[in-house]
Order: sequence, then C-alpha cells, then structure tokens
Amino acid sequence: MQYTVGMERILIADDVQTTIEALRLALRRDGFEAVSVSSGAEVLRLCSAAAPENLPALVLLEPALPDKDGYEICKEIRAFSDLPVIIMSARDDVAAKVLALAFGADDYITKPFDTREVMARIKAVLRRVRVQNNQKQNQKIIEHDKLVIDMNRYEAKLNGKVCELPPKEIELLFHLASNPNRVFTRDQLLDDVWGFEYYGDSRTIDVHIKRLRTKLEGVSGKWFLKTVWGVGYKFELIE
Repeated sequence: MQYTVGMERILIADDVQTTIEALRLALRRDGFEAVSVSSGAEVLRLCSAAAPENLPALVLLEPALPDKDGYEICKEIRAFSDLPVIIMSARDDVAAKVLALAFGADDYITKPFDTREVMARIKAVLRRVRVQNNQKQNQKIIEHDKLVIDMNRYEAKLNGKVCELPPKEIELLFHLASNPNRVFTRDQLLDDVWGFEYYGDSRTIDVHIKRLRTKLEGVSGKWFLKTVWGVGYKFELIE
C-alpha cells in the first residue's frame, strides 16, 4: 500500500463501493489521503501493526462490516490507542448512537450523509484531538499549593517530599488535579484513567479516593478531594 508523505490519512472502513468513492473524492478535495478497507481485521491491522508514520489520523467506521462488529472494533482500538473514530451507520436511533459513544467513538454520522457534513465532522474531531494532544504534552507537571505531580517521573511531592503512591493513584490524582473544580462520575474516571483495562465495579474509584485522602490529609487548605454526593468526585480549589 502506497502512502503520500505529508498528508493526513483517513481510513475508510466500509464495504459499499459508492460510499467509499464519495468519501475518497471529498477527502482528496480537502487535502486528505484516503485509504479504504472492507473488513474489521484490516482496520485493526492498520491501526495497530502499521509503522507509526503510516497510522491513519482518523477512522471512518461502518459498524456492519462482513467479518466483525464495528462497535467491537472501536472497543478494541480503544484498548491500545486514542486514535479518533467516527461511526457511519444507517441506524438513526438514539440507542445506536449511545452505544457507539459508550464503546469509545468520537462522533456518529447517519447514512445517507452529505459529504460536506462528514468533512466538517472530521475536521472538528481532528482539531479537538490536536488540542488534547498539546494539552497532554504541556501538562506533564501539575502544581498546586504544596503539591507537585510529575508524570514524567510518575512522582508526587507533598511539601517538597516524595509521597509513595501506586501508579493508578498518581494517574487518578493527576487527572483530577489537571481539571480543578470539574466533577467526574465514577464511570468517567474509570474510562479516563483505567480505560478498557478495567471491567469491574466502579466503586474501585471510592477505594482509590479514600487511600489518596489518607495520604493527602492536612497538606493544604487550598485544595481538597471532594465528594459530590450522588455524582462523583472533584479536585476542589479554594479561591
């Protein structure tokens, strides 16, 4: 398979040739390279086994592929990658859209579609991904009063001294402290911190929060790990 250097690559996963050709034309017109496959196995191969420079920037995924369910494909991609996925489906019911998002899709487009809408959705998702990637690169170290979390070293310091925290506790604290005053549900925290590594009870979040509170107790009066009853948790900054 030949690739064009310097162009963002969009992977089209569909088995309807008219759909593929319409998308190819629209993508090329807007400066993207289009690559198409018709099986779930090929989607997973190109998203995981390809050389990094050949990975697609985004996947347009038809869920009704001949060999594999598209929602399961999306779930498998999420197990190893943040690669953006847009589901393209003839189903226009809320349940299908909710299922797609629950399995990790970034957006959902109903067929038949106008290719102008598809291009607008692709560009919006890619813009969001670029912003998120820049934030991740720039936010490897978070500092609050008497607290420093350095994800380059997987290290948390309280009052200048290293606090021994297991990796998941550091990741959970970093995630909350990176989004001060934002409330997260338990399921959101499982998705954001554990991803698809964890399939158990969301109450595991309660256990990790309890352990963190014990270790962080009394460090500062300017921030707290706060329970928002009936919803979840937040890292609360006191103005």
